[in-house]
Amino acid sequence: MTDKPKIAHLSGSNATISNSPPLVTSNKARQKYGLPLRNNFDGSPQRYDVLRPQRLAAPAKVYVEQFSAHPLESDAAELYGPPDGYLDRDGKFHKSRQSEGDRPVYEVELAPEDGLYPLPYMARQADGTAWEDDCAFPGAPAEKSRQPYYPDGSQIFEEIDRFGISENGMGNLVSARANMEFFRVLPSSGYTKGQPADQRTDQGNGDISPETLGQDYFVYRPRHLSVSPPRPALARIANEVQRILDTGDYLGAIWTQGSPRIEETLYWLNILLDTTLPVCGNAAQRPHGEISNDGPKNLVDSVEFITSRVWQGDDGRNKVGTVVIQEQQIFSSREVQKGDARPGGYITTGGHGGLLGAVRHAAPPVLTYLPGAKHTWQSEVNRTRIPNSVDGITQSGNTLALTEIQVKNPDGTLIDSAVPHVSIVKDGNYSADSFDSGPEREVDTLAQIEDNLKNNPLSGFVIEGQSPYGSMTNKPRERLLARAIRCGMPVVRVGRGNNEGFSSGGGGFIGGSNLTATKARLLLIACLLRFGALPPAADPDNPTDDEAAAIDAKVADYQKIFDTH
Repeated sequence: MTDKPKIAHLSGSNATISNSPPLVTSNKARQKYGLPLRNNFDGSPQRYDVLRPQRLAAPAKVYVEQFSAHPLESDAAELYGPPDGYLDRDGKFHKSRQSEGDRPVYEVELAPEDGLYPLPYMARQADGTAWEDDCAFPGAPAEKSRQPYYPDGSQIFEEIDRFGISENGMGNLVSARANMEFFRVLPSSGYTKGQPADQRTDQGNGDISPETLGQDYFVYRPRHLSVSPPRPALARIANEVQRILDTGDYLGAIWTQGSPRIEETLYWLNILLDTTLPVCGNAAQRPHGEISNDGPKNLVDSVEFITSRVWQGDDGRNKVGTVVIQEQQIFSSREVQKGDARPGGYITTGGHGGLLGAVRHAAPPVLTYLPGAKHTWQSEVNRTRIPNSVDGITQSGNTLALTEIQVKNPDGTLIDSAVPHVSIVKDGNYSADSFDSGPEREVDTLAQIEDNLKNNPLSGFVIEGQSPYGSMTNKPRERLLARAIRCGMPVVRVGRGNNEGFSSGGGGFIGGSNLTATKARLLLIACLLRFGALPPAADPDNPTDDEAAAIDAKVADYQKIFDTH
């Protein structure tokens, strides 16, 4: 019997897929402790208590009524074996029927080692009142609020194995195919009091020190405590995922993150990772445990995709790059985008593909298309191909100069403080301030250019212009961005929204192909790490022919990447 493959689960930020509905004190607990019962919205009594997965502390014997698993079990009673016994009217168990009113039952011994069971939630607040939401009271500070997110994927996958049911009535939908190991790369919740090493589910070494919201973990609930990762987190993501895959222990990895965020992270991994292994992205539109929550199925589909090896080319290497798998559809990370907050709400962008295949019912996953863009081990801007240092722009007085910027540590990891700054500028019709206004009125872009020259030696812009070519109607702003190019900042043009055409370059601008502005931003960040800033002109308003030729030559390097990635 061969060993099952191992898959790494990578916890990302703000992830609905690892978010739990509030743990609300059950009416069974309220009755026990004399608290007001929780009623329905109209004030009527609740029919049932909500059951939440929990662990038994000691064995318990229960009696299950025969034929209660389905309304029509009793209709085929002749097909069933006898019950274990009968309960009389006083609830006493007998091996044989004592009277006509006895109920046939199965006798079951429940044990702690069985795993989670759905049970009423009995916890109360420290002051004896009931829990009604995540917070002890509305708007409570973090120290008076519980974290609804799971710290890693271990219990999520345990619940899938324990409670998930396949179409043929079987369970253990993950562990039947693979062994999971769990890593908190950029997690959605944190150990605010730290955690001993012997309690950890990931493969880290040593204890976890107390973790801080906004530094070590990132939430969107409770809403008033919401915080998202900053730009330097892109380095942490690329470094950690590369390190995990480089161990050689895993057949692939699954990254989970917030549903509007995952499209960017998976594309970042698509162009930054130097790996021949598959990486799947999963998100959810509904929290874990909510009615019709979509996350568990997406996770199981990713496990099936990885273990099927449908991603593997004849040379054994990944032929599809990183993918996002949602609602049984396999999306290329380059073209996927969240379109709506509902299961099935993901769409393809660019108008020329992006949906690679499907995870089918009762059949292996299938690929019907392969991406033409370079990815992962093919990428010209993956972490391996990024040099240790590149040229950046510095300003002294009115003089611009190139200076060496370290972007990688000696061990090959990216330096988080070196991640370039790329701004997205959106153009719309009728946006110039007057019939004769000049660039001096484009105060937002002017301020960003000035800040870049002071604080961001590696920086650039993405302009989302008209479809399909990315052309601008605001000519003063276009002239200002052209000047930014001559100051060393590359500028990419893309069409607005989900542009289905191909944006062109020219005049120093880089054509962004059919990428969305958010994806073009990530690719430009990677290009800046790979090639560095453009060579600035001594006088950006009047470049010499040689200076213009040098800028064009460097822009051509960028353009090759945008044409192929």
